[in-house]
Order: sequence, then C-alpha cells, then structure tokens
Amino acid sequence: MIGVIISIKEDTAELKELVKTLGHEIKGEFVQIRGRATPYYVGKGKIEEIKEYVKNNNIEIAFVNDPLRPSQWYNMEKILQIPVYDRLRIILEIFAKRASRKEAQLQVKLAQLEYEKPFVRELFRRIKEGERAGFLGGGEYVVADYYEMIKRQTKKIRRELKRIREERELKRRKRREKGFYLVSIAGYTNAGKSSLLKYLTGEKVVVEERVFSTLSTKTCRLFGGKSVPILLTDTVGFIKDLPHWLVDAFHSTLEEIYLADVVILLIDITDDIEEMKIKAFTSLKEIKAIKREPNIIIALNKIDLIEEKEIEKKRKIIEDLLGYTCIPISAKTGKNVEKLIEEIYRVLPSPARFRVRLPKKISPDFLRWIEESASVNYIEMDGCLNVEVVCSQRIKNKIIGKCEKVGGEVIVYEN
Repeated sequence: MIGVIISIKEDTAELKELVKTLGHEIKGEFVQIRGRATPYYVGKGKIEEIKEYVKNNNIEIAFVNDPLRPSQWYNMEKILQIPVYDRLRIILEIFAKRASRKEAQLQVKLAQLEYEKPFVRELFRRIKEGERAGFLGGGEYVVADYYEMIKRQTKKIRRELKRIREERELKRRKRREKGFYLVSIAGYTNAGKSSLLKYLTGEKVVVEERVFSTLSTKTCRLFGGKSVPILLTDTVGFIKDLPHWLVDAFHSTLEEIYLADVVILLIDITDDIEEMKIKAFTSLKEIKAIKREPNIIIALNKIDLIEEKEIEKKRKIIEDLLGYTCIPISAKTGKNVEKLIEEIYRVLPSPARFRVRLPKKISPDFLRWIEESASVNYIEMDGCLNVEVVCSQRIKNKIIGKCEKVGGEVIVYEN
C-alpha cells in the first residue's frame, strides 16, 4: 500500500525501517515539531494539509511515529478517510508476520488483543454518543460483542501460555539438574543475536538482516565447550518505548534473561555513536530491571564492517558510559569470539574437577551419562577405568554419588 508518514519529532528513520519491513511504499512525509500532541496528533492546519495530500495522491494508509490515544486515532481516521497505523500497531503487524512457532503466535495475538481493547472502547463510546464508527467500526452491539470476544480470547491465550511456560520450566530444571549453565543473548533488534548463536553453537539458525527476525527463544548447546556444558538462548530484540503490556506479552523471552546464569548484551557497533549510547544504556537498564545483579558480558558486534580506529573510539565511549569492559567481535567472521567464550567461562563459577576410578566392566550407558553431563578430559586403562571429570559445581555431588554407587573410587582435586 502507498502511505504517508506523520510525525511530531524530527527522527523518522526507525519508523521508515518498520514500514519498509511491512512492505509498504512511503510517498510522503509530514513532520510538525510539537511539544505535545493535539486531538489530531498534529495541529488542525497540518491535518488539513495532510488530508488534501492524501486525497490528491491516492494515499491508502497513514503511519504515525508515536503510539496514538484512541481518540486521536478515531479523529485522524475520520478526517483522513484512510486507515491510520500508529507505531505500536506497525510493530504488532511485523510481529504477526514473523511469528512461526505456536508460542510466538500466541504471544503476538495476546499483544494484539491488549492493543485493541482501548480502541474498541473508544468506538463503543462514540457509537453510544451517536457518531459513525469509522473504518473499524460496526453497530453498538457488534462492537460490544467484539469487546467481549477480546476478553474471552485473552483469558484463553493466557492459560495456554501459562501451560507452555510450565513445560519450559520443567525442561530448564532438567537441564540444570544435568549440570548445564544457561547463557542468554540479549540486545536491540538487528544487533546480530541469531548470527552469534549460530556461530557459538554450530546450529542451523535462521539469520536475517531485518527487524524482529527472532520472536521466540531458541536454545542450543555451546559448540566445543571446554569444561562445563553451556546452553545458549537467543531472545527477541529490544526496541525503544514499548509499553509494559506489550513487554509482558513476551514474558517468555524476558524469562530467559531472568533465569540465565550469564547475559551477553550484544550492541551493533555500526550504529552512530549517539544511537549506540541510547541502545546500550537502555538495554542495560532493561536487563537490570528484569534480573537483579546479573552477570553481564557486553559484546560490540559487526567489527568486520568498520575500521579499527573507529572500533577503539566507540569501545572506549561505551565502556565509559556503562562501566563495563566491552569485547569487540564479529559474529559473521568469528573474530574475537574466542575471547567472548573465555569471558563466559571466567564469569561462571569455577568448575569441579575430580578423578574417578571405575570398575573395568562398567556399563557404556553409565559412561555416556557422564559424558553428557560433564567434560571427560581423558580415559586410560590399568585394570580399572580412570576418568578425569570436569563439571559444574551444581552436578558434582550427583556424579560422585552415582560413581560411588557402582563401586567407583573418587579423588576430588582442589580448585
């Protein structure tokens, strides 16, 4: 569809990117700098100007660079006579296009229903006062029935999401019981989180240079982990100025950050420095709001796209701003990713180390269980089976107990 952008602030770059992601064409742009929005979002004279432009240029849709109050949306649609999408509705449309897994689809639907509630209430109020409802309206009973349907659907989706969360928590508990540490990759949309997950795990993760390419979490094991088993999880990207109800709809991805042993905050180093500062500060604030005293590692991604001098300049600015050491990396080429892996292991608790002397005729299934739960450094035969084990502290006692139960002799090393 052919549309126009309407804004009361100068920066429309993000909105243009969002509209482009939806596949619409932008033909015109109207910016009126204002301290506060009016009943028409922009001034009366400006909305009349936009109305004429829409009429004379076959404009089919208007995109607004802010969330709209229901009354503003109603007034704008009434005067422009075309659909009006505010920033939140555009984001939700993108979410709906991106959602592929059942949980993501449910989360998006929940967010859409929460978004629609105040707008449907506004339609209902206007109809009761005798006004025509506009593009999304119907009669009084139709709108009232639709509102009741929203409430029923919301309740049903919340129940289903609760069931999915409980299943995930069960899986997470089993992983912890097996000695896995959990690492989440967080950051703004398009920072390269899926690319980093793909590089670190060797898994076939879909990597796309577009906003919100990841809507549901994906968990994979760290490829070639050296001492303790680590699971990495990609999360949905942060984006500026989202309301709390929209963030709540994507509870599961925030849950991965809250329950992680380590959070990797990924920042796109190709952004201009002011944009980097805003995203870095906001992301860190979001993570700390979700998880108290988190173990955070900050990585500056996409260093393959800029010069070394610029990398160092931006690294220093972000380190001074956040008070954290930053690791410049390229998830695409793998440059400095080993340094990132070393930092993950440094931040995690020191692993337990011990040697187990097992009977020679030990079950292969038992050995396989140890290998899945820990790193086995070497195995040698001298009448018995000697196994040097490195594992997380949380599973040490479980492995030792099982080894002793089958007749093993355990020697624990001092860390």
